[in-house]
Amino acid sequence: MDNLSEDIQCDGSDTRPPMLDRTDFASWQQRIRLYCRGKENGANILKSIDEGTYQMGTVREPLAEGTEGAPHLGPERPRVYSDLSPEEKDRYNADIRATNILLQGLPKDIYTLINHYTDAKDI
Repeated sequence: MDNLSEDIQCDGSDTRPPMLDRTDFASWQQRIRLYCRGKENGANILKSIDEGTYQMGTVREPLAEGTEGAPHLGPERPRVYSDLSPEEKDRYNADIRATNILLQGLPKDIYTLINHYTDAKDI
């Protein structure tokens, strides 16, 4: 029965990502990518892993309209979640999901070595 439990843990399931087998990283990498692809917003989850976190950037809001219809812009400020479009929110949410998936697929001893990383690409 222990072998069945270990096999399920290594292979993962629809609700749990595959666990890293230290002796076969290439296979785990392939299985974790397939697992991510099968999740809602999977393309963005993989993009977070491959390219790093979504950068929100800055925004300058119009203060008033100028003499010739050109807006007068206020100072730059960092964008916040409410400033994002629905597509940008999907990408931002995928960053969080990607990090969670990767951390859940690691054995406890490896997790303790890298749990200070905050984005999927660094993991």
